[in-house]
Amino acid sequence: MKRLKLSSDEVTEEIAKITGWSIRNQKLYRQFHFKDFKEAFGFMTRVAVEAERMDHHPDWKNVYNRIEVELNTHDLGGISNLDFDLAIRMNEIFESKIS
Repeated sequence: MKRLKLSSDEVTEEIAKITGWSIRNQKLYRQFHFKDFKEAFGFMTRVAVEAERMDHHPDWKNVYNRIEVELNTHDLGGISNLDFDLAIRMNEIFESKIS
């Protein structure tokens, strides 16, 4: 997939379409909360497989049952379509764990 840096207006338009994400420090940002560490780590494992497939890797950290994620496309110097694609996929994986 071609990486396209989005304008501020495009970012505003796209972020309105996805649940739970905001802009922080010029990056897409979200916290995910889980029942425990095992569930959080399982989520990270599933996301890691998708991120590798997409060749787009999140900046994230895990503390027990919480994962904080920041997404931007470093080589483009901003937020791209790929960041939104990964954010959407992360939401889908997160939602599947509650279903």
